[in-house]
Amino acid sequence: MLFAFIATDHDGVHEKRLATRPDHVAWLKSLGDTLKLAGPFLDPARDISNGSLVVIEAADEAGARAIMAEDPYAKVGLFKHTELRPWAWTINAPENL
Repeated sequence: MLFAFIATDHDGVHEKRLATRPDHVAWLKSLGDTLKLAGPFLDPARDISNGSLVVIEAADEAGARAIMAEDPYAKVGLFKHTELRPWAWTINAPENL
């Protein structure tokens, strides 16, 4: 099952995000086929990242939460708010291309 992890950063953590980004990207790459897509939300007024969207595959919600707890961004307290929701990749899913 796919899960969408949606996170909003705390205010004023842009430098922390930049400092942690190499570890975050390495962690994402280490997920292999578990990771389906990922990327930052943007604040167009300031042209900086202010949150994250990560879609992963896991057996259940508990498994997805365990995976996302290992995100270096989560470990350094970057996120003000997070949400994990089951997600169906319906349009342009790789197996449908």
